Amino acid sequence: MLGRGLGAGPTPAGVYGRIEIGLGFGDCRGDVTFDRTMRGKGDTMKRSAILGILFVTLALLGGSTAVLAQDGGFEYIGSKKCKKCHLKLYKSWEATAMASTFEVLKPDVRVEEKTAAGLDPAADYTTDENCISCHVTGYGKPGGFVDIETTPTLVGVGCESCHGPGGTYTQDGYMTRDNKEYVKADLVAVGLVDTVGEEQCIQCHNADSPFVGDDFVFDFEANKSEGIHESHPLKYQH
Repeated sequence: MLGRGLGAGPTPAGVYGRIEIGLGFGDCRGDVTFDRTMRGKGDTMKRSAILGILFVTLALLGGSTAVLAQDGGFEYIGSKKCKKCHLKLYKSWEATAMASTFEVLKPDVRVEEKTAAGLDPAADYTTDENCISCHVTGYGKPGGFVDIETTPTLVGVGCESCHGPGGTYTQDGYMTRDNKEYVKADLVAVGLVDTVGEEQCIQCHNADSPFVGDDFVFDFEANKSEGIHESHPLKYQH
């Protein structure tokens, strides 16, 4: 397994909360039953009332249901979608090892380190499932990295690897240019990581890496400011 520890960043597996909505629309029995003896206008009115309740429910929950992936998770969209509002941060991230860590998986890159770790430096690890999760963004997740041809914008450990999949919290009504005074708690409820911390880092920076020993323990306090993008104070309170 190559990806865990050498220029790799955190992946969000098992970290982010999800919203699951089960309305049971496929079965309208239960508290609501149809009087099969009704005919004509009465039957139509009753069915219309039930449909009206369902539509109102959908309208109230529409903000959540419309942005969930089929499996109930929030989708990844890639760091370039963050760039339009966070240009300075994006450029700073581009210069980090996290942004280019996919290159480590290619043949004849980091030859000495791979050799010392017992890996074949001439091998191509860019499709090795044991490696790529810590060298790309959202591997195995809704909207996440699939392969270099299908999802080239998700190579490297991008914004969403630390901050959570942005398929929802970057939509209208959440964190956008037109909604500068958004409430952070609303974003956290739909996929944003509240505070990036050790939990995100140790998804990849752990003893599973072939470049560290079995007794390796990631020192978050000593490394939390290493290899990350620069930060700027927010203009608005959230």
